[in-house]
Amino acid sequence: MSRNRIAAQELDRAVPPYHHNPSAWSQRVPICLLAFVAALISSHLSLYQWGFIENAWDPVFAGGSNRVLKSDTAKSMYGLLGIHDAALGVLAYLGDAILGFAGSTRRWQYRPWLVILFGVDVIPLGIVSVVLVLCQAFIVGDWCFLCLVTAAISLVLVYWAWDEVRVSLAYLKIVWTQHRSVRLMWDAFWGIRCEELDRAGEQLLSREVS
Repeated sequence: MSRNRIAAQELDRAVPPYHHNPSAWSQRVPICLLAFVAALISSHLSLYQWGFIENAWDPVFAGGSNRVLKSDTAKSMYGLLGIHDAALGVLAYLGDAILGFAGSTRRWQYRPWLVILFGVDVIPLGIVSVVLVLCQAFIVGDWCFLCLVTAAISLVLVYWAWDEVRVSLAYLKIVWTQHRSVRLMWDAFWGIRCEELDRAGEQLLSREVS
């Protein structure tokens, strides 16, 4: 077996409590592709909110999408944020895709900052999507089909991304529990390699899968 193949297998080891490696490309590529799809959908909605197209496409609720996207709630959010919520969604979903593609298949240990930043982008976006759906139901009184699609995608992204965030946090917890050292925690967060941190990573990898 070649040295490069051994190195690749070392990076792509399963991480307890999972039977897979949450940082593997097979886990991350679907997230990135789905995030790109959501960004494209949000771009269409944003074009309507900015007035570049006359109607938002909606095969289910007809003019409901237009009413939701131009509702008083949407206008209030624009006044508060200075950007339409759909345009903000474009930026967030593109951020999901870019952060998802970055780093190696062991970035949960070698780039925890990247994984946590990825989680900070994905997880709040899912929460915001749920809040916006509730606003449609209880405040606006209309439904937007593509908004519901992007909300569903957001929740799927949260589900898919959480396992990688979880193992990165578990690794950092081991580092802190073993050493109680702010310096080592800082090094671990930024992915700086040393013997103590390598041992912490191996301890996580050696745990039994439940």
